[in-house]
Amino acid sequence: MNIRQEEFEVLALAAVSEIPYGKVATYSQIAELIGYPKHARHVGRACANSWYYGNYPCHRVVNAQGRLVRGWDEQKTLLEEEGILLNKNGCVDLKKFQWKTS
Repeated sequence: MNIRQEEFEVLALAAVSEIPYGKVATYSQIAELIGYPKHARHVGRACANSWYYGNYPCHRVVNAQGRLVRGWDEQKTLLEEEGILLNKNGCVDLKKFQWKTS
């Protein structure tokens, strides 16, 4: 990656801030949107560090299977408050709730 971590995090969080209410995006989707398609894990790190930059809707970012962040119980509550329901397996139904960017 030819970009500083701080610059990457700012780019990633700018994209996260665009996720509409009631929708989710995946880490890889955000990475692709900002031009770094192989850096989904770095998007996760940016979300984990988001408190440093301000208030971002990082609860709307899930993994490629729709799985929530382990140990962040509030994420489920925040998603449900937006009408995003989880499947029986505890994952978001990406076919129904994923943000369509194109």
